[in-house]
Amino acid sequence: MSALRRSLNRIPWAYTAKRLMIAVPTLLLIITVAFFMMRLAPGGPFDGERKLNVATEAAINAKFGLDKPLFIQYTDYLASVARLDFGPSMKVLGKDVNELIGDGLPLSLSIGLLSMSFAICVGTFLGIFAGLRQNSTGDYSVMAFAMLGLSVPTFIIGPLLILLFALNTGLFAVGGLGTYPNIGMSWYNMTLPILTLALPQIAVISRLMRASIIETMRAGHVRTARSKGLSERDVILKHALPAAILPLVSYAGPAMAGVMSGSLVIERIFGLPGMGSYFVDGAINRDYTLVMGALIIYAVMIVLFNLIADILYAILDPKVSYS
Repeated sequence: MSALRRSLNRIPWAYTAKRLMIAVPTLLLIITVAFFMMRLAPGGPFDGERKLNVATEAAINAKFGLDKPLFIQYTDYLASVARLDFGPSMKVLGKDVNELIGDGLPLSLSIGLLSMSFAICVGTFLGIFAGLRQNSTGDYSVMAFAMLGLSVPTFIIGPLLILLFALNTGLFAVGGLGTYPNIGMSWYNMTLPILTLALPQIAVISRLMRASIIETMRAGHVRTARSKGLSERDVILKHALPAAILPLVSYAGPAMAGVMSGSLVIERIFGLPGMGSYFVDGAINRDYTLVMGALIIYAVMIVLFNLIADILYAILDPKVSYS
């Protein structure tokens, strides 16, 4: 209980409130730029090869408020967003954007969180392993894997994993959340998307942790711990690792946001009904409200993940002060 109280006391509440207040104009700027960029671009959600007759086009525009002046459309949209109402989808009949986001966001968040958790666990282990064996065969092997993971983009890794483990061996479904016949669990098929998103992050985290553990093992407090006769295991776990992991905490917030945005491509490759797929479909179909709703959610997540990383850094490192 005392440890929890100390952690709560370490949270920079004033800084957190300030960051949240700054987030409001930041989100407003993102919404404004995105809104006017989409509306001023040529074409529209109801343009197609077959031209609508004048009466039908006028009725559709009136239904979605597209017949109003652009600034009025903008203020109306801001008012609806303030009520957490992203409006109806212009292309998915009978569906509100809130419903579509509610359907897709849990899947996208699950894939992102599982990918990042897996990447942190594996990348941290590999980085520590390589850092403690600097210039050894194991170190070179980990760094070679990291370079490979950084060099190959996810839109290549995904199809390769499908080819190797779905088409050739049949271990996983090619795409979608369908139930696997011999396993009976649809989430089993999330293995390949999670691996695809995690591999580049494992590469980055392993390199980050290797450099950090090498630097920390040479620090004064670690030499002092050794001079007291502590075992190498205690020196690493109790003195080196808590300091070495701080750069990872700083990286994790932006990385999680990057993983979530990277899921846009992965969800299309694996045919997953996540928010990324809705976002891509909305962009292709010029579904203004769907694109705006997804964009706002992604922006909010980026702000929150970065804020959480800063708070964790302050809790873990007593020397950090945001006052």
